[in-house]
Amino acid sequence: MTTKTGVSDYLSKRLTGPMIALGGFFKMCVLTTKALARPFEWKEFIQFSWFLMTVAMLPTFAMSIPLTVLIIFIFNLLLQELGAADVSGAGAALASVTQLGPLVTVLVVAGAGSTAICADLGARTIREEIDALEVLGIDPIHRLVVPRVFASVLVAVLLNGAVITIGLVGSFIFGVGLQNISAGAYLQTLTLVTGLPEVIISIAKAVAFGLIAGLVGCYRGLTVGGGAKGVGIAVNETLVLCVVALFAVNVIFTTIGVRFGTGR
Repeated sequence: MTTKTGVSDYLSKRLTGPMIALGGFFKMCVLTTKALARPFEWKEFIQFSWFLMTVAMLPTFAMSIPLTVLIIFIFNLLLQELGAADVSGAGAALASVTQLGPLVTVLVVAGAGSTAICADLGARTIREEIDALEVLGIDPIHRLVVPRVFASVLVAVLLNGAVITIGLVGSFIFGVGLQNISAGAYLQTLTLVTGLPEVIISIAKAVAFGLIAGLVGCYRGLTVGGGAKGVGIAVNETLVLCVVALFAVNVIFTTIGVRFGTGR
């Protein structure tokens, strides 16, 4: 009997932490939604958007260019073997819009954007700046969280567009210049299988990625504890949580996109 009680107590303690964290996250989401009714902090939004762009731009170029070259090179080799090299533009557009753009955006937003938000708010938390704001009657959710979440959404959408552009331009240069693909055929087949539904799904993915990354980064930053070591742990947890959540969202939106695509 004692053993069973001890096991049940152990399991209840193990389950209490994640449930409390999940409840706290949803509470912050509700408070963030309520804070939208108040005047928007444009200055904080612009400053942090610029900060996120400077943090995420280099990793975006560093990841998108090699991935573009690899994917397009392999895809064009396959098309040449099948004698269908003239439709390389259709494949490049489909890969860039539906997969390459969102995939790179997931990794960059989770690896650079969300962790930067967590580190920034975590440092403010351990320095008791958040407590000082509350003492002064300033709502940290309205003052800090809302601008950062919207900045994360904006940067995710911009990064998605940048990666798609890099993918299309890079595949054109690589395919036409190095693999002797017809430039006219490439441009003519760009919209063969990629249309407005695929673009809308890609933008929706970027918005969802930015929203989730911003909220997760803000929550872990505001709930950090244990000093500087706790900030490092929170940043690592933010990266893992964001990657798992964003890849799950990517699968859901990709399924919806495939469903719409088959119905056209």
